[in-house]
Amino acid sequence: MSPQAPAVARYTGEIVYIYAFDIAYELLRQPLKTLLGQPVAQFAVDASKRSPRQVFFHRAQMVRLPPLERFGPFGPTRIERSVKVLPVGAISITVRVPFAVERIADLVAFHDMRFSNGVYLYDDVRQLAEEVRRELAPYCVRPNAQLGEEEAYTVFCLHAPMKGGDGQVVSAEQWLRANRREVASLLTEEPDPTHLSEQESDESTTRSYSYYDRDIVVMDWDAALIVDEPRYFDETLYIMELANLQLAELEAYDAILDNAVERAYRDVAGRRFARWTGAGTRRELREIRMDLARLSDELSNITKFFGDWHLARIYQGLSSRFHLGDWHKTVDEKLKTLDDVYQILQQDRNNRWMLVLEVTIVLLFVVDILFIVFRHGK
Repeated sequence: MSPQAPAVARYTGEIVYIYAFDIAYELLRQPLKTLLGQPVAQFAVDASKRSPRQVFFHRAQMVRLPPLERFGPFGPTRIERSVKVLPVGAISITVRVPFAVERIADLVAFHDMRFSNGVYLYDDVRQLAEEVRRELAPYCVRPNAQLGEEEAYTVFCLHAPMKGGDGQVVSAEQWLRANRREVASLLTEEPDPTHLSEQESDESTTRSYSYYDRDIVVMDWDAALIVDEPRYFDETLYIMELANLQLAELEAYDAILDNAVERAYRDVAGRRFARWTGAGTRRELREIRMDLARLSDELSNITKFFGDWHLARIYQGLSSRFHLGDWHKTVDEKLKTLDDVYQILQQDRNNRWMLVLEVTIVLLFVVDILFIVFRHGK
């Protein structure tokens, strides 16, 4: 340990597991009254000293479920669960598990949390997501036939201020510098920090953001670490939740476009080209283009927040980690490809109509000549 960052006596906090599921094309814009027997309310972030009055978040519909008592890696623990429902046809499930450990390395066991009965937390979450999907079916527009793969993100939240054995407050940035390898080991799920190279340690912890001397956020592609006062966790966690959900939805859109583009290429180049020039196919391509373009805009809208530059740069860091810009670019390029296919079909349709009109004109001209000849001969 560096003399500037004395050893922390004990780490307390909670682990927040975030799971995003795509369940439908979109959800009806109707307020939910209850979900899984619990009242539904709009999610709101508590005002903090870092959030001015004009700060704006997309307010998802949210339900808090009754807590569960389970036996985790370090004995009995209390699990808190919540579900957020978003109009883009997705749900986000968060699970909070408190902890108190002596070393950062002790938290590695929480990555794939397994209960004493042999059941993984992941299995419980998927079962819960399936129950939510079935109950939301009447509100779904073009619901998915079955629950797809989730997008998961794990956040380790340490309570601040952290204090050393002498009772003195430890600066979050100094603590990170002194424990960079241990933090990188936690984020990458490596049980032995000594096996990590300096390059990997730097890479996993390079995106860190701090506002005060007692808080810091470190983000990797699969997990993150937050050191802050508990009352300020929610605003940062919600940014992470929205970015994780945005990634899940972009992956779902990408899969839809893959199928549409593949079918378009196959049918346009194959023997069924004539069928593809029909009105039904053109209508299908036009609907796909418009629907995905609209949903892409709506997906961007739910991640708009204004008034807090610190949260904005945290989102930018997450966006970079998740490669959201690349995903958006990929979706836009495939939409453009569909647009090109649509233009080809439209041009072919116009050519066919021009041919029909030209033939019709020629036939009329021939009929007119025949009529003149017949009348002259008569």
